[in-house]
Amino acid sequence: MSLPASSGFYADRGDLGALRLAARRDPEASLPAVARQFESLFVQQMLKAMRAASPGDPLFDSDQSKFYREQFDQQLATQLSERGGLGMADAIVRQLGGGRIPQSPTAPVALAEAGNEPAAAKSRAERSGATATASSAGTGASAFAGPADFVRSIWAHAKTAARQLGTKAEVLVAQAALETGWGRQVPRRADGGSSHNLFGIKTGQHWPGARVAVPTLEFSDGVMRREQAEFRAYDSLAQGFADYVAVLKGSPRYRSALAAAADPQRYAEELQRAGYATDPGYGDKIRSILQGDALQSVLGQLKL
Repeated sequence: MSLPASSGFYADRGDLGALRLAARRDPEASLPAVARQFESLFVQQMLKAMRAASPGDPLFDSDQSKFYREQFDQQLATQLSERGGLGMADAIVRQLGGGRIPQSPTAPVALAEAGNEPAAAKSRAERSGATATASSAGTGASAFAGPADFVRSIWAHAKTAARQLGTKAEVLVAQAALETGWGRQVPRRADGGSSHNLFGIKTGQHWPGARVAVPTLEFSDGVMRREQAEFRAYDSLAQGFADYVAVLKGSPRYRSALAAAADPQRYAEELQRAGYATDPGYGDKIRSILQGDALQSVLGQLKL
């Protein structure tokens, strides 16, 4: 089901009531909106603590000014959470296996998270390492109508790639779903066209093809920093899947993953161990999607 559009007003109880109803009916679909609400409440508490630590204005402070300042802070927190916020909502959604949060089209800047490669410097930029939330300019509207359409659209390519890797198509679909939020957040070219990059593969130093630049938050030794990252762009989904196969087969670091490919769960675990992603829960999240009701339901409906 689709969630009601938010009014963007912090005191709109109708929005909260509609969100509670939507959460009961479809918890997975409502997760991004709930995460935004949680982030908004956190920001409100942070602003409240900051105000309390301030000596205030001895000339103009009054009960009325404090009342309106509190309203302002609450509205500010709501607007921040709708426009990308602190990244907390995205982290909550990823932690709970919900992929990425599509950002508000009015957001001035929305960031993407991409992990660092723990390998040698020459391969540092080869792979992103984590799921990402790109700016609205970088992702554009989703080319997929939903999980079923996403699976249907990539299934043939996943089967071809899986045969070459010696694994099952389902695990590649699960990984692509994790990386792109079921296709909602595929990096896009400047003209709005899709990069067809479903696996978060960065350009690297020797990539000769097209590329898309995406603002990202990089995590290194527990420290977060903002930078611009470049991701590979392909002419088709088939090309994107073929390059994913080439990256794994062309790097010695993924030998253990390929050796375990016959077991999809071990394959996901070995990808994590090899450093495909810096997220310590990356393999678990792939397995969660692989075994989850969403993917299994779609596979059953499509009889794949």
